[in-house]
Amino acid sequence: MSEGDSTNNAPGMTSAPEGLAPVPEGFEQVPRGMGFTDNLQPFYRRVSAEGVTFGLYVDKQHANMMGICHGGALMTLADIAAASGVNHARGEMGGNPTINLSLDFISAGKQGDWLEARNSEVTVRRRFGFCSGLIVSERGIVARYSGTFYLPDHDGMWQGGEGKKRIGALGASS
Repeated sequence: MSEGDSTNNAPGMTSAPEGLAPVPEGFEQVPRGMGFTDNLQPFYRRVSAEGVTFGLYVDKQHANMMGICHGGALMTLADIAAASGVNHARGEMGGNPTINLSLDFISAGKQGDWLEARNSEVTVRRRFGFCSGLIVSERGIVARYSGTFYLPDHDGMWQGGEGKKRIGALGASS
C-alpha cells in the first residue's frame, strides 16, 4: 500500500488518499482480494442502471518514473471497466477472458489526478461481448479503449470455485 492508501476497505467507503479531494459521489471502494485488480487499489466503482464506471486517484504505485499513470495501470483499468460493462449488460457477475484489448494513449494522467473509465458502447452476442469507452481526467481524455470478451457457457474456467465466490461478493455490495 502507498502512504495515502486507505486502510478502511468497507463497502461504500468513499474517502480519498490523504491530501486529495473526496472520491466523487456514488463511488465505493472495490473490495480487495480480487487478484491482479488489487494493483489498482485504492480503486473505486459506481454501479447504476445505466452501467458501471471505475475510478482511481493516480498514486505512486500507479505512476511511472515520469510521475504519470503507467500504461499498464491504464490498460488494467480499461480491461476491468470494459469486462464489467459487458457483464452489466448481460445482467451477470462473472469473469470473462479478454480476447482483445486496444488502448490509444491520448494524454497523461498525472499523480493526484482522478481518472474515470466510462463505457460508451456495449454489445453482447451469444459467446462474445464488445465494449468501448474512455478514460478521462478533469483535463480531458487520457485514453480510448475497445475490448472483446469471451462469454463461456460453462464453469470450467474457475479453479476451486474461489474466483466465482469473489465475483459474487462484488455483486452483493452493488
